[in-house]
Amino acid sequence: MEPHAQDLWNQAAQRANSAYAQARRRVTIDPITRLEGHGKIDIFLDEQGDVEQAYLQIPELRGFEVFCQGRPAEEMPQITSRICGVCPTAHHMAATKALDDLYRVEPPAAARKIRELVYHAFMLEDHALHVYLLGGPDFIVGPDAPPALRNVLGVAQKVGPEIARSVISMRRRLRDLISHLGGKVIHPVLGLPGGVAKRLDPAKLPEFQQLAQDALDFALFTHQVFHDIVLKTPAYVELITSADYTHRTHCMGLVDEQNHVNFYDGQLRIVTPDGQPYARFDVRQYRDYIAEHVEPWSYVKFCYLKPLGWHGFTEGPTSSIYAVAPLARLNAAEDMATPRAREACREFFNTLGGKPVHHTLANHWARVIEMIQAAERMVALVNDPEITSDQIRRLPTEKPTVGIGVVEAPRGTLIHHYETDERGLITRANLIVATQNNAARIAMSVDRAAKALIRKGDVSEGLLNRIEMAFRAYDPCFGCATHAQPGQLPLVLNLYDARKRLIRQIRRP
Repeated sequence: MEPHAQDLWNQAAQRANSAYAQARRRVTIDPITRLEGHGKIDIFLDEQGDVEQAYLQIPELRGFEVFCQGRPAEEMPQITSRICGVCPTAHHMAATKALDDLYRVEPPAAARKIRELVYHAFMLEDHALHVYLLGGPDFIVGPDAPPALRNVLGVAQKVGPEIARSVISMRRRLRDLISHLGGKVIHPVLGLPGGVAKRLDPAKLPEFQQLAQDALDFALFTHQVFHDIVLKTPAYVELITSADYTHRTHCMGLVDEQNHVNFYDGQLRIVTPDGQPYARFDVRQYRDYIAEHVEPWSYVKFCYLKPLGWHGFTEGPTSSIYAVAPLARLNAAEDMATPRAREACREFFNTLGGKPVHHTLANHWARVIEMIQAAERMVALVNDPEITSDQIRRLPTEKPTVGIGVVEAPRGTLIHHYETDERGLITRANLIVATQNNAARIAMSVDRAAKALIRKGDVSEGLLNRIEMAFRAYDPCFGCATHAQPGQLPLVLNLYDARKRLIRQIRRP
């Protein structure tokens, strides 16, 4: 072979070997599964095959904050419910409460109770979706089971068709209640500034009273299923309490006047990693406590505690990272608000070593406890004679300026902030979504799980699923979380000549 040809051959071989080595040092999970939205995990290995860094990347971008501008504020409960087909009721209710604040109008008692009834039905059925269909298969079927079984079909095989039918039936009945009062289940039209669009028909009350009681029985049954399948399996308990899935961070959630968990209303309470009170504030003050950080590898913005400053993806008392969602709500509150949920919550903390609990996978148990509280609140609401009153709205009279509303979505604290002109047209919208609040902790969880589980390049399908379990426990919704401005994708255009040499690069920031 000619010397020049030999040099070209050697260079090509070196490039091929380098590309092969680089490919061996990168593991990609694409797409990640059993979540709302889209994403992938890139895991980079060192020369020994151990993990240098793992990144949860969210490549989608949706510009809801931008194209809400110029719209009448009254449209926001309908517009924002289109952000996600899984959690539309959360956005609908946060937007409705923001309109109450915008027009300085307090809904009548019956309207508030109808809203709460719908919202607790939504919380219960959405938690059931995750427990049985999204996160639950990792425990019900097993984290190392074949992918074809880690889904609703595998769950049905494991628990039996009768239980599977009861899960589907209960979710359908709860969604029927939401549809009856909200007009439709996916994109409800219930909420209005100062009230609701439809009263609760007294003739429907016996049906809803029976549903609420059946929902409580279902929640308690789910709690028993969790005991029988998860807590009685030592390997699962060891997995839940493993350091591989543990982070000591601050926690935040809505609480009532007694500092009990509240899904619909209250003040935001933050506790330190040691469980000590850090702050308690009205949502109108959220900008004093919450700020957002941006990383170049994701379209999700990372929320952190503003007074503490951004110190990177770290944990402990000096870190500004915090958690929301079921586990964080239990940590941030002093107790649950209803008796059966309170009893289950105390067992939870006693079993896991006391309060606070920082085991990420304990979110699954906390989620079941919240199902009990949601059902108990439904029972109380449908047996409240005031809920059938025909006084369901107070008409706004104040000129709009700024409105901020908050609820606890199934996935955590959700804030809607609107600013308008004097005609009520949106001039600025800011949404702090549950998964944004959790984003930094989720990124840390994926990275820690990958570093703990991958050794010397040994990768299996079951192991990769255990890495996915690190984000799945949060029940994230990345469709909701990637609504960032400016509402357009950055673009890089590379121009090459005939010899594949880069001659020009055009960037859109």
